[in-house]
Parts: sequence; C-alpha cells; structure tokens
Amino acid sequence: MISISLLAQLHQKMTERWHAQEVDNPYERNVGEAEAENGALETLVCRQFQYNFLLWHQEDIARSEEVSEKELAQVKRNIDGYNQKRNDWIEKIDDRISETLVQNGVTVSEETPMNTETIGSVIDRLSIMALRIYHLKEQLDRTDVGEEHFQGVRQKIDRCQRQYLDLQEAAQRLVDETFSGRLYHKTYRQMKMYNDPTLNPYLYKGGTKVA
Repeated sequence: MISISLLAQLHQKMTERWHAQEVDNPYERNVGEAEAENGALETLVCRQFQYNFLLWHQEDIARSEEVSEKELAQVKRNIDGYNQKRNDWIEKIDDRISETLVQNGVTVSEETPMNTETIGSVIDRLSIMALRIYHLKEQLDRTDVGEEHFQGVRQKIDRCQRQYLDLQEAAQRLVDETFSGRLYHKTYRQMKMYNDPTLNPYLYKGGTKVA
C-alpha cells in the first residue's frame, strides 16, 4: 500500500537537501540514495519532483525585469521542457501504480467509478505544496521587510499547511479506495502539443512569423 505521508516526507526531505546543495541538476546527486532507501515508486516520485523543483526556480527567474530578452527566451524554453518532463513522470507514476494494482490482484467492474484526477497528479500537487511552504518560510528570514510582511507570510504559511494536510488526507483516501477496488485507476496521457514538432504549427511550418 502507498503511504502518502511518507511520500510527503520524501518531498520535504528532497526540498531541503536540494536547496542546500545549490546544484543545477539536484536529482543527479540524490537518485542513488533515494532509490536505495525507498524503492521503485519512491524513486519515480523523486524523479518527478526534480522537474517541479527546477521548474519553480525558472518561473521565479522569468518574472525578473533584470533578465534580458535572450535570457528570458532560454528560461521560457527551460520552463516548457521541465513542464513536459513533469507531466511525463506523472504518467510514469500512474503506470507504476497500474502495474502494482495488477500485481496485487485488484479488480474492478465496468461500473466502478473514477476519481477526477489520478494518484500521480495528486502526488504532483503535493510536491508543489512542499515547495510553496518551503519558500514561504524563507521569507521569514528576510531583513529588508517589516512586520506587516511577516504577518502576511505567517498567515499564508498557516493556510498552506492546513491545505497540505487536507490534500494528504484526500490523497490517502484515493489510494485506499483505489487499492480496495472501489475506484478505477488508469493513466491519463497529457499529450502536450507545444513541444511536439508534428503538432505545433510554429514548429512544423518552420517558424511562422509572429505579428
């Protein structure tokens, strides 16, 4: 059975470790340890989280007015690439869950209902919340702002932490219902078009000029 609480702890652990290391590709230094400690599903979760981690910081850079147009274009491409991989690995998590359900002999009927989102997509949301809480807490260490800013940040942290726990509880219910056969699970393919040279007209038409 999948423990959402343990996966949330893994997200938090990776968030703190990767920020402390300050490396371009944090996963490269940690995958071996995560794989050895936690096993197959946790390794996929760690890998998927890598792209949210990298995506978060590229999104921050994209909002800076000090970034040149050339740099911004590269950042935008980085964002597109990381977002594509983020979604690819959500699918890999859901594929692994499907395999595990089969291995555990979980069966469903045609009438079995589905949830509005998959377990993999909920795990993705949990990883984003872990990043949000970490970066909000960073704000409490600033020396260039006043108490009003700190009060607002504390309120956001409190709300995010409550939402984080709510999401963990809902995710665990989804897991429990799925592995008991009361909910049907399958992988939803994102089929992102913007990175596909056969589907994005600005790619397969050779760069249509923007007005």
